[in-house]
Amino acid sequence: MNARVLCTVAGLLLAPLNCQALTLGDNFTLELSLAGASDYRSRGVSQTLGDPALQAGATLMHTSGLYLGAWTSNVDYGFDYKTRQELEYYAGYYWQATENISLDLGYLKYSYPKEGQFNMSEVYAILDVYGLMLGAYYSNDAPNAFGEDQDTLYSYLGYRLALPAEVGLELRAGRNDVKDPAFWSTSGDSRETYYEWEAKLSREFFGVTWALSYVDTDLSKSECFSWYGYDDLCSATVVASASKTF
Repeated sequence: MNARVLCTVAGLLLAPLNCQALTLGDNFTLELSLAGASDYRSRGVSQTLGDPALQAGATLMHTSGLYLGAWTSNVDYGFDYKTRQELEYYAGYYWQATENISLDLGYLKYSYPKEGQFNMSEVYAILDVYGLMLGAYYSNDAPNAFGEDQDTLYSYLGYRLALPAEVGLELRAGRNDVKDPAFWSTSGDSRETYYEWEAKLSREFFGVTWALSYVDTDLSKSECFSWYGYDDLCSATVVASASKTF
């Protein structure tokens, strides 16, 4: 699952981009984004069985700070699951307190064609203070392995800064809590939370942002298998990506 890309919302954009949103009258702007990645990792876990992903989004923004939009990516959950697409619809409010302090509040709906049992929603809050970011995503209808809705809470601490030669660096450490025992080890022990982290370098060339990320979780292979059905979706990996915002 991936958050939307909002070029005017500094708290949601960690890498430097050449943003050229389309102006629609005096109060509205429209932003379009395209991206390709060697793997679609969400909260440290692959959503494409380690295969590449193509992604696109559109966001309509108002000068008041209100926004709404949609985002999509290909996915692959293996087995007999028929869905090959993730759709996200979101709406929110972005408040810029000062040039370096902002707060973003919103609602996010996930939809998976042909596999509606995966559909879920979240509310989120992201506080950005001088590049230090604290975010939280809460859901009360996340599906579990038994097909029942449950509460989940994903929270993270991130930091972004500019390095020499116009290189951007993003750091993030997150905690995903599914509230009920879900990740089982070979010893028979279980836990309901896991940690994930990412370090990302990015730079813009010819209007395209190129990035390289190191992504990992603290889930063992057996714990990953017990929840996702595969033991290699949660391990450390390097993700290469290219993105363009219009």
